[in-house]
Amino acid sequence: MNFKTVLFLVLCITLSTNSAFAQVKNEREHRIRKSQFPEQALLIIHQKLVNAKRIRFYKEVEGNKVSYEAKFKKDRLKYSIEFTPEGKLKGIKIAIQPLDIPNDAYAKITTYLENNFKKYRIQKIQQQYLSEGQDIDKTLKEAFQNLMLPSIKYVFLINGKNDNGSEKFEILFNAEGKFELMKNALPPNYDHVLY
Repeated sequence: MNFKTVLFLVLCITLSTNSAFAQVKNEREHRIRKSQFPEQALLIIHQKLVNAKRIRFYKEVEGNKVSYEAKFKKDRLKYSIEFTPEGKLKGIKIAIQPLDIPNDAYAKITTYLENNFKKYRIQKIQQQYLSEGQDIDKTLKEAFQNLMLPSIKYVFLINGKNDNGSEKFEILFNAEGKFELMKNALPPNYDHVLY
């Protein structure tokens, strides 16, 4: 075999291996009333988010998992705080720009996107702080100070074109820019439009 054939085979195997690890999950998010939000989560919001503006409440259904999200602006940044149905804090996301990501990590992320999509357009980037087994105050402090920790994640919402056509994807990367998870991002819930 010549060099081009070998290179092509290696590239095909690499791309098929990467996409095999991607998990496809469907999720729906829709806005709800404040009264439909978990009480424990509302207490946390009222106690900890004093300067927050335009708080909106959402319910997210992913398969058989349900979570609740409060979205708001604080200090000119857009935040999203996710809670369990019992009102326990799951994590916090902050909308960021590419220049907020360290250069090495962003280079790895763009390399992954270029290798797995013919074309792509980044719609939104979020920095995620998970609250697994951590004190609520500590998680909130880390997020509101926008600390660069090894435990943070980056969530990319993209329009990507591949062999199946164009689709929206939500892709999760770790702090070093290594790929962790990909799922299809569905449009907002338009059930009320269906007849």
